[in-house]
Amino acid sequence: MTDRDESESTVPLTDRGLAYGDGLFETVLVREGVPMLWNEHCERLAQGAHRLGFEAPSRQWLDTLAARAPDGDHVLKIMLTRGSGGRGYRPPVPSEPRCRWQFMPFTPLVERWNTGVDVRLCRLQLARQPALAGIKHLNRLENVLARQEWHDEAIAEGILLNDRDHPIEATAMNLAWFDQGRWWTPALNECGVEGTLRRALVESGHLTVVEHAPLSRLLASQSTCLFNSVQGLWPVVTCHDSDSQHALAQWGIDASVRRLQHKAHTLLGHPITFPTS
Repeated sequence: MTDRDESESTVPLTDRGLAYGDGLFETVLVREGVPMLWNEHCERLAQGAHRLGFEAPSRQWLDTLAARAPDGDHVLKIMLTRGSGGRGYRPPVPSEPRCRWQFMPFTPLVERWNTGVDVRLCRLQLARQPALAGIKHLNRLENVLARQEWHDEAIAEGILLNDRDHPIEATAMNLAWFDQGRWWTPALNECGVEGTLRRALVESGHLTVVEHAPLSRLLASQSTCLFNSVQGLWPVVTCHDSDSQHALAQWGIDASVRRLQHKAHTLLGHPITFPTS
C-alpha cells in the first residue's frame, strides 16, 4: 500500500483510478479529531475494495490516518485506487493499491438545516448495475452530468431517477420521504450509493428501505429530506421539474423532519440548532 498526502505527490498517468475510475473514495466528517461514522466508512471502503477485487487498507492503518486530524472541523478525503499496472482494462495480479488522502477545513451550510432547500428532477437517469450498486466507486460521471444540468444557486440538489422513473438519490446525497407514519428510503441494490448516514439510520430503525417506489409516491409524501454524512440533513421544501419551471410538490418542515434531523445530527456531532418538536 502506497500512501501520501495529496499535497505531497501527484498521481502518475499509469494509475488505474485516473485512467479508468478503478478505485473508491470516502469523505469523512472529522469533528475535533473524531471521525464521525468511522466504522461505517471503514467497512464501506473494505466492502468496495472486495467488490472490485483488490486490497483495502487495514483498519489499523486507517485508524492511524484518522488520528492525524488537525483541530477543528474537517473533511477527510480518502482516495483508494488499484494502483498502476496491467494491460489495458485487464488489472494486474497482484495489485499494489495506491491511497491518497487529505484533510480539508469544513463549515456546514446551517441555513439549509433550518429553512430547507429547493430541488429539481434531473433529466439524466441512473443506469442499473448491481455489481457496482451501493459502493462509492470513482466512476461518478452520471453524477457529474446530472449536476451540470443546472446553474441556478437557488436549486440545492437534483433528484436522480432510474430508467423506470423510480427515485433513487440526489446527486450527492441520499433521499427519504415520510408517509404512512414512517420514513422511507429507496433500495440501492441496482444503483446509487449507500451513504454511511443512511446505513446508520436504517440499522437504527429510523428509515425503512422500500423497493420500486414510483415518483408519484415521493411527490405525494407528507415530508421529504436529503442527507449525507458530511452536510447532515436538509429538509426539502419544493421539488421542481427538470427545467426548473414548475413546482411538482411542496412540503413543510414538520415535527417528523425535525425528529429525523435530530437523530442524524446527533450521529454526526452537528449542533442541534433547530426546533425538535
